[in-house]
Amino acid sequence: MNEWPRLFLLLALAGVVVTLLGSAAAWLMDEERRIRRALKRVLKGPAEAVIIARGRGRGAGFNTSTGLMGVAWDAGAWLLIYRLDELMGAEVIVDGQVVARAYRGEPRRALDQTLEHAARVTLRLIFDDPHHPDFDLDLWLAGDEARRRATSPSDAMQEANRWLARAEAILRRPIAPRVAAAMPGAAPDAAQDDDEEPPFQLDSDERLL
Repeated sequence: MNEWPRLFLLLALAGVVVTLLGSAAAWLMDEERRIRRALKRVLKGPAEAVIIARGRGRGAGFNTSTGLMGVAWDAGAWLLIYRLDELMGAEVIVDGQVVARAYRGEPRRALDQTLEHAARVTLRLIFDDPHHPDFDLDLWLAGDEARRRATSPSDAMQEANRWLARAEAILRRPIAPRVAAAMPGAAPDAAQDDDEEPPFQLDSDERLL
């Protein structure tokens, strides 16, 4: 009879340990946290602003101190890094129609409508890169009503519009002159210039940093 209280205590302690371990794993593997950690690593500092396509493993962020912008997919396992001056524009697309946009050297076309019902709301970032010229973040898709933490098409449009304003602020920044890295008289390496730079991939242990 004296063993029962001890057994119940051990079971209770085991339940607490399992709960804590599960909570810690869920916290570490949370989609948004993984993307933020991955962006922090490649941007060489915390991102000043991050947008997450929740439930789709995609996100983007930038750091004006380092002059870098990163886009991530597969919950931060794969990333592409751009200089801020490579951002050429951004578009808000609703059901296949561009409803707002900002491009370098052009006046901003502001979002002048909000829709309560839409099948798809997308923020598209456009870069001066022939290999990876754009990156789409689907902030809302039909069927999201059944997902946890889902908001609404109008909220997704507002979030996209806020990022459009951030993109416009970046586009207005003067482009710093680029300094050639080659030594005087050295011939450029044409083969290296033509090679496509692959996406950056974090190792499995680095994603948990």
